Amino acid sequence: MDIPFHLHLDVIGIAAALIAGYEIGIRILGPRYCPEDERPVAGWRRGLFYAGVIILVLVSTWPVHDIAEGRLFLFHMIEHIALALIVPPLLLGGTPWWLMRAVVAPIMPVVKFITRPLIALVLFNAWLAFIHVPAVVELMITNELFHFLAHAILFVSAIIMWWPVMDPIPDTQRLTPFGKMGYLFLQSLVPTIPASFMTLGSTPLYAMYVAFPRLWGIDAMTDQILAGLLMKVGGGLILWGFITWIFFSWYAEEQKFETGPVVVPIK
Repeated sequence: MDIPFHLHLDVIGIAAALIAGYEIGIRILGPRYCPEDERPVAGWRRGLFYAGVIILVLVSTWPVHDIAEGRLFLFHMIEHIALALIVPPLLLGGTPWWLMRAVVAPIMPVVKFITRPLIALVLFNAWLAFIHVPAVVELMITNELFHFLAHAILFVSAIIMWWPVMDPIPDTQRLTPFGKMGYLFLQSLVPTIPASFMTLGSTPLYAMYVAFPRLWGIDAMTDQILAGLLMKVGGGLILWGFITWIFFSWYAEEQKFETGPVVVPIK
């Protein structure tokens, strides 16, 4: 694999800032904002947060990012799937509610508006569709700054999209379990549109990837089809995994309050 090692200092800096902000926030803001009867952060929650940061670094640095920029569109899709469907729920689920509330408090009216389910879906999917337009993909590959901004906006819009599902704070609009399942079902449908163009087309959509040196013998058309399948099937499996988790969590909660049969003693 002729992909020279490249240390992505921008990604390392972002990861370091996330970890520093998280740990400093827990230690400094915890005594002020965390309720006295709660632990500042549970161990499993901290594990989710760090898993999100690790995956963010893995998909945004060498070799994944470098292969995505100069060899295979499939790896570009791996980046997008991770930034949109894996890292955001891990970071949201790993952040204590009191810390998240303290962070967004200065912009709470904006947060309440943009995290309304319909608005969140539109914002995320509009940007997702935009960054898969061939001309935009070419600009991302040729302009490093635009590529960084495109991924940053994708990540932020994904945080917004996941917000109604993860319920990170009690102040914003909350969906019922069935509302969350319906919301994620809709989200699973939208990406099938650009994925269909990739998998069903007869010619490559992204001319730049045709000109790139081939890696592992994967031709441009196969690369595009694999990327489309990952977007459609891989992304769908992640979303349906969350739907399944929500359903069984709701079912288990309902079982706690279900009373058994009443036994009437015979006199």
